[in-house]
Order: sequence, then structure tokens, then C-alpha cells
Amino acid sequence: MTAPLEVRLGDLLRARSLTLAVAESCTGGLLGDRITNVAGSSDYFLGGVIAYANRVKEEVLGVPAETLEREGAVSRETVLAMARGVRRLLGADVALSVSGIAGPGGGTPEKPVGTTWIALSAPEGAWARRFRWQGDRLENKALSAEAALRLLLSYLEGDVG
Repeated sequence: MTAPLEVRLGDLLRARSLTLAVAESCTGGLLGDRITNVAGSSDYFLGGVIAYANRVKEEVLGVPAETLEREGAVSRETVLAMARGVRRLLGADVALSVSGIAGPGGGTPEKPVGTTWIALSAPEGAWARRFRWQGDRLENKALSAEAALRLLLSYLEGDVG
């Protein structure tokens, strides 16, 4: 039987002596919750920032105001800045970030409900991925958290880039 994703991630982070931080918007703490459901996660998980408001993205994580104004909170540029910002803020080796439109409202023709951007920042660089979920609010949040954890797994297994 395969170990749950969170356990596999913890084993890989611990084996590589890497620390992890997260910056969350639309998931509202779900990433941190999933990570800390694993006993011993304090060995590698430093913490996270729930940056739901743009002001928090800007003032705490260092996302440039111009990026938020030009690209919006749900964009490649914003999640990359969020991941880099939380990595720097907490002194982590690796950081994940997520920002999206969970629904049911808030979408636009360019960024419909379910649009989510996820990023990972590490010493070797930073990567971002876009997703378009079709679920309700809770499903979209769960899918976003799962995708972020899978991006981390890809990185740890050498499959991201």
C-alpha cells in the first residue's frame, strides 16, 4: 500500500534535511493543515502565511503592488512572488504558494471560477502551474491543496522544471 502523499513528502523532506513553508490564499490554511496532520512534521515544516487579502500579500510576503494591480492576485507572477516571499520570510529551503478563485463568485471571462495558480520556490529556481477546477468551493480548495502537494512531490523527485 502506498503511503499517503503527506507522509511521502515528509519522508523526502526529512531525508534531504529540507525545510518547507507555505503561503496560501484560496486554500485558507488547508495546505498547512494537511502537512501538519503528519506526526513529526515539525522536523521540516516551519509554518505558513494565509495571505487572503492583497494587503497581506503585499505587506507580509512582499508581492509588489504593481504586480497585484497589473496581473491580479490570481496570476503566475503573484504566486511566484508569494512563494519567494514566504521562503525568505520564514527562512525555508522550499516554499509553496497558492492563489485562486474558489467560487462560487469572483470569476471573470479571463479568470473563471476554479482558476488557480500554484508555485514552488527553491534554491534552484521557481516554478508555477495553472489549473482550472470545475468543482464547488470546497472541492476547488481541496484540489488546489492536492495539486500544490503534488508539485512539491515532483520537485523532490526531480521531475519539475
